[in-house]
Amino acid sequence: MWFYNFGLLLYVWAIRLVAPRHQKARLWLEGRKDLFRRMREAIDPSARIVWVHVASLGEFEQGRPIIERIRKDYPEYKILVTFFSPSGYEIRKNYKGADYIFYLPLDTPRNARRFLDAARPEIAIFVKYEYWLNLLRELRRRKVRTYVVSAIFRRNSVFFRPYGGMWRQALESFDVMFVQNEESKKLLATLGFDNVLVAGDTRFDRVAEIARAAKHIDIIDRFKADDRLFVAGSTWEPDEELLIRLINDNPCVKFVVAPHEMDESRIARLMSEVKGGALRYTQCTPRTAYGSRQVLILDTVGILASVYGYATWSYIGGGFGVGIHNTLEAATFGLPVAFGPNYQKFKEARDLVTLGAARSVSDYEQLRTWFVPLRDNEEFLQKTSRIAKDYTTRHQGATDIIVKTIFH
Repeated sequence: MWFYNFGLLLYVWAIRLVAPRHQKARLWLEGRKDLFRRMREAIDPSARIVWVHVASLGEFEQGRPIIERIRKDYPEYKILVTFFSPSGYEIRKNYKGADYIFYLPLDTPRNARRFLDAARPEIAIFVKYEYWLNLLRELRRRKVRTYVVSAIFRRNSVFFRPYGGMWRQALESFDVMFVQNEESKKLLATLGFDNVLVAGDTRFDRVAEIARAAKHIDIIDRFKADDRLFVAGSTWEPDEELLIRLINDNPCVKFVVAPHEMDESRIARLMSEVKGGALRYTQCTPRTAYGSRQVLILDTVGILASVYGYATWSYIGGGFGVGIHNTLEAATFGLPVAFGPNYQKFKEARDLVTLGAARSVSDYEQLRTWFVPLRDNEEFLQKTSRIAKDYTTRHQGATDIIVKTIFH
C-alpha cells in the first residue's frame, strides 16, 4: 500500500511541475483548494447523501441516467457528484441534476477520512472504474453501502495479476458490482466474488434520452438544406487527414467536422484544404448565407449529440490515438459508423463491427471503400442504419436494474 500512496504523491508533484504551462493541470490543482472547507459549508449536515463519483465527462454521461432516476424517484436524497478530471468538472460544474458538485481529493488516507467526514454519504456509487484504494477502505470501515456501475473487467487487468492483491481487496468494499457483460461476471467469480449482477451499460439509456431530447439547431438545418450530411465527431489530426480527402472526393455531400480539441492550426488547415469551402459554427449568424459551402466546423461544445440527428453517416475520431470516442451517440440515430483502428477495448464498437453497422479503417482507401456503397445504395444504407438503431435499442434498461437493486 505504501507504494500506492507514494505514487499518488509523485502524481501531484508532476502536476505541480507542469501546472504553470498546462491549463488542465492548473485547473486540477485550483479546483481542490480549500475543498473540505467548501464542502462543509455547502453540504446540509441533515441531508441524506447519495454520492456518485465519475472520472470525467464520459463517465458522467454514463452515470447521468442513474443520477436523474434517483432524483425523480427518491427525492428524499441529496445528490453529491465528484469528478477527478477538470475536463469533466469544468463542463458540468453547473449541472442542475445534482445538489453538490466538487472535485475528488487526492486519495490519501487522511483525505479519504476528511472527505467522508464532510460528505457523510449514505450510499456511494462509482461509475465504471477508478478504484481509489484509501476511499474504498474507509467506506468499508464506515459500513457505507457502496456500488460500482457499468463496470467491465478484462483478464489482463490488475485484479487478475499475481501482484494485484490490494486491488482485489478493494473490490470487497462493493455491496454489488454491476457489470456490463457475462465475461466480467465470470472473471470476478474466479476471484470468489458472487455479488455481481450483469446489468449492462447505462450509456445505452443515456443516448436514448439524448436522441429523444435532440434539439433543433437552426444553423445546422440551414447549412444542410436539402443535401445529405456526414458528421465526423471528436476528430484528431490523423482522422482529419482522411476526412479532408473524403470531403474533396464527395462534393455533393455536406460535412460537419467536430474536432475533439479546438486546435486553431487544425481548424485553419480544414478551412484551407477543403475545396468546397468551410465555415466555423461560432461565426455563423441568422444572416449567414451558406450557399454551396461544403463544410461546417463545429468549434463549440454541447451540441454534437443533437447534430448527429441531422446526419446520414458518421465518423468517430480517436481511433488513431489512445482509442475512439463515443460511437453510441451516432448509432442511436441509426447512423453507419466508421472509426480508426484502435477500438478493441470498446465493447459496443466491437459489437457494431461484428453486426456490420460499423467499420474500422486504417487508411483513406478503406474509408472510401466503406463510404461509397453507403452513399450510392439506398437499400444497403437503410439496412445498415436499422442494424445500428436496433443494437442501441436492444441494450437499454441498465438504469432500471441498478436503481431498483440499490433502493430495493
